Amino acid sequence: MNGKDICEVKSVNKKTVQEVKFRMPDDKIILKTADCFKILGDPTRARILYALSQKELCVCDLSALLGMTQSAISHQLRLLRNTNIVKFRKEGKIVYYSLLDRHIIKLIETGVKHAKE
Repeated sequence: MNGKDICEVKSVNKKTVQEVKFRMPDDKIILKTADCFKILGDPTRARILYALSQKELCVCDLSALLGMTQSAISHQLRLLRNTNIVKFRKEGKIVYYSLLDRHIIKLIETGVKHAKE
């Protein structure tokens, strides 16, 4: 850390601190948020999530699309399902996966857009 990262003034803007503190989520929500970003931080899962942001897909389709084994895809989907990022539905013997909700889709879209800038 260099000297430019240190606040040179001893006073604190108490009003601003109070406003932000009032809006700050509790520790449980912060932990869940951090866990979500942690699970999204893996390149394989990011590819899966991007694919699912485009269309609902089954394990076989994801396997072919990403050039990975069905077992590897299933493992990643299980992690994503356990953290409430993806959902699934069965149609006969086929299980289709999709992103849980619009919030996850927006996270993926925003992340990709940011990376392209």
